[in-house]
Amino acid sequence: MIDAGALERICHFRWRAPDLATAGQPLEEELRAVADAGFEVVINLALLDAEYSLPDEPGLVHSLGMAFFHIPVTWESPTLENLQQFFTLMRQAQGRKIFLHCAANMRVSVFLALYRMLHLNWSYADAMAQVTDVWEPDAVWKAFIQKALSPAGQY
Repeated sequence: MIDAGALERICHFRWRAPDLATAGQPLEEELRAVADAGFEVVINLALLDAEYSLPDEPGLVHSLGMAFFHIPVTWESPTLENLQQFFTLMRQAQGRKIFLHCAANMRVSVFLALYRMLHLNWSYADAMAQVTDVWEPDAVWKAFIQKALSPAGQY
């Protein structure tokens, strides 16, 4: 039986579309709820060796029947290469139910907003509204957003 509230208990969980959700780091039982909810792909932008991470998230995700992808985005220095890898994964996972997470849904919210602006033609205001409902980007992340949106940074 699926626990309808289990997903919403994940740190900063947000539905972004019927087939897309973002969140912070889920616990093991919360990843089971992600699988039970029919998600097919998990993309993690946090570091796997951080104190908040699960001991073997890739193994757990695979054992639950989902595909796992990891892009280790360093909090203090996100890169355009990280962003390009994310864009590639999002295009490859198109048509599947995707669960995106990082430590607290901050990295993921920015990467998803940039994907929506640069690849789905969302307006800056609409895309960024889904960032600021989680957090207000600091100077490092504001600079990263501007770099990604500049003509030299766009993909």
